[in-house]
Parts: sequence; C-alpha cells; structure tokens
Amino acid sequence: MRKILVLGAGKSSPALIRYLIDNSAKEDWYITIMDNSTKHISPEIHKHLRTKIITGDIQKERKRKQIMTDSDLVISLLPPRFHAIIAKECLNLKKHFLTASYVSPEIKQLDPDVKQLGLIFLNEVGLDPGIDHMSAMRLINKVKKQGKQILGFESFTGGLIAPECERDNPWRYKFTWNPRNVVLAGQGPPAKFIQNNRFKYIPYHKLFRRTELIEIDGLGKFEGYANRDSLKYMDLYGLNDISTFFRGTLRRKGFCRAWDMFIQLGLTDDSFILENSKDMTNKEFINSFLAYNPHDSVKLKTQHYLQLDYDSDLIDKLEWLDLFKDIKIGQKNATPAQMLQRILEKKWSLKPQDKDMIVMLHLLDTTLNNQIKRHQSVMVVKGEDQTYTAMAKTVGLPLAIAAKNILNGFIRAPGVQLPLQKNIYDPILKELDTFDIQFKEQIVKIPE
Repeated sequence: MRKILVLGAGKSSPALIRYLIDNSAKEDWYITIMDNSTKHISPEIHKHLRTKIITGDIQKERKRKQIMTDSDLVISLLPPRFHAIIAKECLNLKKHFLTASYVSPEIKQLDPDVKQLGLIFLNEVGLDPGIDHMSAMRLINKVKKQGKQILGFESFTGGLIAPECERDNPWRYKFTWNPRNVVLAGQGPPAKFIQNNRFKYIPYHKLFRRTELIEIDGLGKFEGYANRDSLKYMDLYGLNDISTFFRGTLRRKGFCRAWDMFIQLGLTDDSFILENSKDMTNKEFINSFLAYNPHDSVKLKTQHYLQLDYDSDLIDKLEWLDLFKDIKIGQKNATPAQMLQRILEKKWSLKPQDKDMIVMLHLLDTTLNNQIKRHQSVMVVKGEDQTYTAMAKTVGLPLAIAAKNILNGFIRAPGVQLPLQKNIYDPILKELDTFDIQFKEQIVKIPE
C-alpha cells in the first residue's frame, strides 16, 4: 500500500481529495489529510476506509515529522511560507514532495541533495502556475515541430465568476481563491516583460492602469495586467530569442481601472497598522485616507481626490461595496489591506447558487515561409458548486495526477523541477481532458 499525505484542506483541496479517494482502491493508496481545522471536510471522507483525517498544527515539528515519516509522498496545499519547511523535512525523511505554488529559492537550493537521494520535488503543478506551463510547452513544442519560428508569446489566466452569475455585480468579480492574495496582487518589485525587443517595467502604482484589452469568442471582453516577472520563464520555455514575452492575469473589462482606485487611496497597503481599526466603519476607513473637510461628504471627497465625474460608473462600483456607509468592519489591529479584504468579503464571497470560471489564454505568433500567424489556445472551465469549484479542479487535479504518475514510476527524473518536460505534462494534460479541462486551438487574426 502506498501512502499519500495531503497537508492543507482548504478551498483548493476538494477535487484533489476526491480524485485520490476515487482511485485509492485501484491504486492501493492510503490517504492522510492534515489541517488546522477539519470540520469542513465531509463525513463521507471522514468515514472512508482508506482515509485518515488529522486535526493539528503543521508548525509543531514532532507531530509533523511523525505523520510525514509514515508517508511515501507529500502534497502541500499550505500557504507558500510553509513549503520550504515541508520540503526540508521531506528531504530528511526521503519522501517525494509536490506543491502547486511557485518554486522558492530556498527549495531550489535543495536540488543537489534531492537528486542525490533520487527524490522528486515537483513544484508549480496547479493552475497558474501549473496548467499554464504545461499547455504552453505543449503548444510551443507543437509549432516548433512544424518548423515554425516563434516570434512572440503571451499568456493570461483569470479566476472569475461564470457569466450567468455576474448580473447583480458591477465588478463582475468575486473571490474564487485566497482573498488576501487578491488584495495584495502586484505588490513588490515592478512587473517585468519584453515587448517588441524592448524590456518593460511597470511599478505597482501603475500596474492596473497599463492593461491589454482582450476579446474571446463567446465570452466577451477582458483586460489583462502584467504578472510580476515574466522574464524568468523565457529560458525555461526555451524562448530566449523571441521579441515579445508576457504573462498576465485576466479580469473583466473595467475591473482594473476600478481596482486602481483602491491603490491610489492607499487601501491595499499592508505595511502598517491602523489605530482604532476595531471601531472603524466603512465610511470612517475611507475617510481616514482623505483630506480633512467637515463640509463635504466622504463620497464627494473621494470623487474629488480620484478626479471622477459625478456620474462615473467607478463611483457606482464603490457605492455597491457599501464603502460610504456606517457599517462597522470589526477588525482589530488591522492593516489597510486587511480592512479592505474584510469589506470585500461581504460582497465578493460566492453565494450558494454561484459558480466560478477559469479562463486561460495563450497567444503564440509564428512565422514560416514569410507568413506570420497567431495561434490562439483557450481553456474555459466552470465550477460545479461552491465546493468543487473550477479553481479547486484546476489546482487540485494536476497535483493528484502528478502524484499518481510519480508513485507509478512514470515520472522518474529526480530533482527540484517544474512540469516542463513532455513525459510530465503530456500524461497530465491528456487525463485533464477527461475532466473537461481542455484547450481549443485556432489560428486568429493578429490585431493591427
């Protein structure tokens, strides 16, 4: 019997756990799931004969080591700050390690020791990063095999809500993954990419104003903003000699300009604590970032500060979030970003009838016999419900399939790695097709 340990049972885990359980008898697996809280895990999983649920703190070394010792492979769905701890423990205990998160420098440094022990530490095997890498490499290798030269590459991914669930929401957006990551998106060093052989940099305070308009047949218009560092993937994708390389995030048209208001007001700042935050209302929170004026309303001061017209739909978006109302936030010792997150969660949480949607788009410009063509590859996935969301499926299933392929010996090369090799990505993408996680490819017109 092979033993799989899943650390973390949050929103990204349901599809992963379901896949492991559904295949446990056939593959002879025993699955242990550990999280700080396991109340949300369904009774069926608790009762399953090949599953053990453990409630515990992963930071407690003794308990963590004890559970990991009795496993063959460890899948970490914990917050990224814990991955290096788990990876080092896996190295010491000689266990395979998988995660959907970006590979950190700390984990990368383990590569020589991981190789020496014949272990596989597979990172970035989720959605983005994950399916984006695998599908991009499949498309890149396909056109190269056709003898085409690649001129440019662009890739976008968006965690959104299904069109039928947008009607009552002027932002056309709700949280489908970690809300804190959404609020802090784009902070840090400038976004970096290359466009027409010129290196480009976008600082955070301009990130949501420099967007690309994108239209996808059947879905309508989107806008894409740049991810933090596209350049580091040029070498990994084997595209060092191309003139354009860009990786970005998709949002519905109008979202980015509206989100930029939060940045200009200072509401996404996570570097300091607000005094008296526990007693603040929405209106008081906004007002604390505006100039003192006892005569003008908070709404009017906001319009003046952001230079918005009186009838701007941007101010309507802020009103829809109840930002100008005296609703108590109730967050003690909070940063502005934490306060904003609490406000948004009241409006942007999925309702029982809501379904989320993942959209991924690759654009590959190629030339052959002096003919330039644009290859478009699009993936659209909708969630089943609030548990088996599109986000949970696209993050969890690639991890689960990769775990199976490692345990069955289909992935053998040791080391700290990403799913960029054909023997890794091809079987995963083919099996994802059976779950309706698939790409549609076509040649499209290049915009003038």
